Amino acid sequence: MTTTWTAAHRAAAINPNENLAPFESRGFTDQTVRQSLRLAGGGEAVRIHLTNRYGTTPLDIGGAHLALRTKGSGIDPGSDTPLRFSGTPTVTIPAGEETISDPVELPVSAGEELTLSLYLPGDTGPTTFNAIPYDTGHAVPGNQLSAAVLEDPEEFATGHLLAGADVLAPAGTRIAVAFGDSWIEGAATTPGTDNSFPGQLNRRLTRGWTVNAGISGNRLLTDEIGEHLLARIDHDVLAVPGVSHVIIHIGLNDLGLPGHFAHPEPAEGPTAAEFKAGLTTLADRLHTAGLTVIGSTIGPYKGTVHDGYDTPRGQAVRAEVNAWLLGDDHPFDGIVDVAAAVADPDQPDRIRDEFNGGDGLHVNDAGAKAIADAVDVTLLDL
Repeated sequence: MTTTWTAAHRAAAINPNENLAPFESRGFTDQTVRQSLRLAGGGEAVRIHLTNRYGTTPLDIGGAHLALRTKGSGIDPGSDTPLRFSGTPTVTIPAGEETISDPVELPVSAGEELTLSLYLPGDTGPTTFNAIPYDTGHAVPGNQLSAAVLEDPEEFATGHLLAGADVLAPAGTRIAVAFGDSWIEGAATTPGTDNSFPGQLNRRLTRGWTVNAGISGNRLLTDEIGEHLLARIDHDVLAVPGVSHVIIHIGLNDLGLPGHFAHPEPAEGPTAAEFKAGLTTLADRLHTAGLTVIGSTIGPYKGTVHDGYDTPRGQAVRAEVNAWLLGDDHPFDGIVDVAAAVADPDQPDRIRDEFNGGDGLHVNDAGAKAIADAVDVTLLDL
């Protein structure tokens, strides 16, 4: 059988040196860092992507192991495999660059949990990271790459240095990239359950799968948090092996963050015309690359607890953009009505109580499932 490398996990990166910093960045010194991931699809072998994309100095990896996860920081010792990079057990990743491990001959299935252990011998400085990893990470002093369980580890809620995993899948395997903000990444869903919208969508698919390239706080038109969506296309979509479809949710932060960060002073976000032009540019660039592009309405957020986020102007722009997306003039191949899927029927600008992640801005596990259930899977001809 002919096989090809296909993305099975992705973690979109944030620069730790951004001015807007709602998520705590950090570094490591002489520590073993252990992080887990769940594969969206399976194959005959695995390779791991590591990133120093936003590092300002070279990053020394003093060793890296890959293993099947048991629970918490635990691994199955019988599966523990040292990673190599061009045949060597250590690697230095230059500032601004990424690297891919040599293949590990480890047959894996969709839904399999793997754990990556990295020994970081020097002072990494603030690391390239992602806001909502698959699960809680663990760190302990020294080189403990092969430990079955890390004793009394430090826990951290963000993801660091791990950019993704590919599997050696049957040739012709096609996947979707879920691209956008916190409603893609899975903020307010339960860590370690794969209950983000893309994770729950995968349970509905009978062929191919979806990888998650969401960044909580991300915007369509403005950098921070993370590069804006139009700037992320090449790295986070077009460079993903196997991609044929893109599913997009974006806009909440374009509309809400200006007022939130300026509070109690007023602030203006993009106009509806500017936002529609940005979405059209996004769709056109992805279509030019030969991809199927699925848009979505902007989710509801009226009454959110975040000061200054909910403004009459932002709500008016959201209403105009959503009406355009539900009409016949938008540039997408299909639309998922995310807003309708989770809205309170009596107050459609608000998230219904059973889907509210607690702040009126994010959806919980049940809300993410409602969005996944709203997708017409015939749009995903994978």
